[in-house]
Amino acid sequence: MSTILLLEDDANLNETVTEFLTEQGHDVTSVYDGYEAQEKLYESKYDLLLLDVNTPGINGFEVLKEARGEDVVAPAIFITSLDSVDDLEKGFDSGCDDYIRKPFVLKELQIRVETLLKRGFFHAKKEVITLSDTMVYDIKNNELIVDDKSVSLGKKESILLKLFLKSEGEVLAHERIYKHLWDFDEEPSDTALRTYIKNLRKMIGKERIVSIKKQGYKFTTK
Repeated sequence: MSTILLLEDDANLNETVTEFLTEQGHDVTSVYDGYEAQEKLYESKYDLLLLDVNTPGINGFEVLKEARGEDVVAPAIFITSLDSVDDLEKGFDSGCDDYIRKPFVLKELQIRVETLLKRGFFHAKKEVITLSDTMVYDIKNNELIVDDKSVSLGKKESILLKLFLKSEGEVLAHERIYKHLWDFDEEPSDTALRTYIKNLRKMIGKERIVSIKKQGYKFTTK
């Protein structure tokens, strides 16, 4: 289950978006002004930020700009009726990853949210993640390196490894993994998932991916 922070001061739109994303399997925390959003960002870690721009207290641009200064790396989508190039530039300068303009259909929002959640690392300050003395993951090039040699990963294994690396120490439910590994037109398979897990374990070590009975999997670099 992905966690999403929604900042939207329009009560009807806030409720509609919250209900829709919850039905899609996401855990949504909704707030109505910028100060509330800041409080939630300090209290919890989110997988994605969905921020209206013109909000009471502090606008979405400033909320995100400050969050990036505090090393909040979650991808962010601005919800806005603004459409000038200057506003677009200001939004990306503050650290956003995508825009959706009002009015929008919920299906478009779903596509944008799911696309960002499936991508690699966002706003990371370090270039590599160290897995061991002989193994690192190159964030910039999405590459696993063992003994100074690049290891070839299948598409699904690559997506799965990035998900684990971004969620170290968390128990990832099967449903959340399914959402990351399979596209809308693909049928998730528990048998296939076990195969991808097995393949990854051969590359990075069996002890790094722990099976949690009836819950999912947990990844550790320890």
